[in-house]
Amino acid sequence: MSVNQSRLLLPEPLGVLQISELTSGMGEKRKQQLYFSLVVPTYNEAANIQKLIGILSQTLDEVIPSGDYELIVVDDDSPDGTWKVAQSLMTEYPQLRVMRRQHERGLSSAVIRGWQVAKGEILGVIDGDLQHPPHVLLQLLHAIEQGADLAVASRHVEGGGVSSWSLQRRFLSRGAQLLGLIILPQVVGRVSDPMSGYFLVRRSAIANVTLHPIGYKILLEVMGRGRIKRIAEVGYVFCERQGGESKVTWKQYADYIRHLLRLRFSTGRMGKFSQEHSSFPVGRFIRFSLVGLSGVFVDMAVLYLLSDPTTLGLPLTRSKIIAGEVAIFNNFLWNDAWTFADVSLQQQQWHQRLKRFLKFNIICLAGLMLNVLVLNLVFNFVIHNRYIANLIAIASATIWNFWVNLKLSWRVTQVK
Repeated sequence: MSVNQSRLLLPEPLGVLQISELTSGMGEKRKQQLYFSLVVPTYNEAANIQKLIGILSQTLDEVIPSGDYELIVVDDDSPDGTWKVAQSLMTEYPQLRVMRRQHERGLSSAVIRGWQVAKGEILGVIDGDLQHPPHVLLQLLHAIEQGADLAVASRHVEGGGVSSWSLQRRFLSRGAQLLGLIILPQVVGRVSDPMSGYFLVRRSAIANVTLHPIGYKILLEVMGRGRIKRIAEVGYVFCERQGGESKVTWKQYADYIRHLLRLRFSTGRMGKFSQEHSSFPVGRFIRFSLVGLSGVFVDMAVLYLLSDPTTLGLPLTRSKIIAGEVAIFNNFLWNDAWTFADVSLQQQQWHQRLKRFLKFNIICLAGLMLNVLVLNLVFNFVIHNRYIANLIAIASATIWNFWVNLKLSWRVTQVK
């Protein structure tokens, strides 16, 4: 290959966002088929791209023989000339290919356009800002080799975390995940970190599927429309940006909500998901339920002391709120020491425990609102017995509390 040929930019695909199979109609392999293709979507990453390409090449050269991989930088015509910097590296790194997009914008579509020109059996994506540690690629590749259709780098499993996030950013991240669990539980609930932009997927799982991404969260589109059966998660620590500026704005959160709604109401696409695809933590659920049962007795006792005409005789709603909060505190102590002890042992400082309690409390307070609503409806319109009505109200909130706490609470996210 001549120097001029090696420095040619990839053509920019247009039209339908669909990835083809690697085989022709006769079943023959395409020319130059590769094992792995990793897409790096960029915009104004000139300060980071050279270092990133160097680290990625060194990492993959150690595990993939004979250059059986490619790195594809897809740049949205960056004003800082990111694509030019990447193009200048092509002679030094023969596995590097570069695309300059001048007709489209957006991270999700950039990833798919990169996959469209890719030659790999396994497709991947990593950010261009060095916030995704490249060495985690080895674990993700191993997970795919072990049979996973999708391998996701997660901040919320063992070995994962964030190095330095503000309270506001943590709140927005958790709030976005909670919203996803409400709108699209059968997709978002399949992984601990649906907001991740660092993952690998088998080409066969998304080939010939028309994708309709919005914004930044391409993982939602892959899980929502792809043929994903087995998912593996690998913990990683989200690093601080070393150069350039963050692109996260409120528009990305609005796009995320639009994306959730589009997937939710896409006809015929969501029905294929069932609970059999997700592993259900039976043992943890039993412990959570037993703790919840202890909370029932605490709730009932406090409700009696506060609302019964023979005791304090306070209004029912006010009494229920206080009783519920006392029960929440009881449940947190037991869940922290027993149900989620494996996670709590990794976060034993008091300020960490306080954060867990606040998250648990917020989630359970939402359940308490549901609880109060059901209590009043049942007591006033169905069964005029405060204790039976309270039992029904507690039961109605149990699934909410377990599901959301399972997905959002007791995560190891604070690391050095």
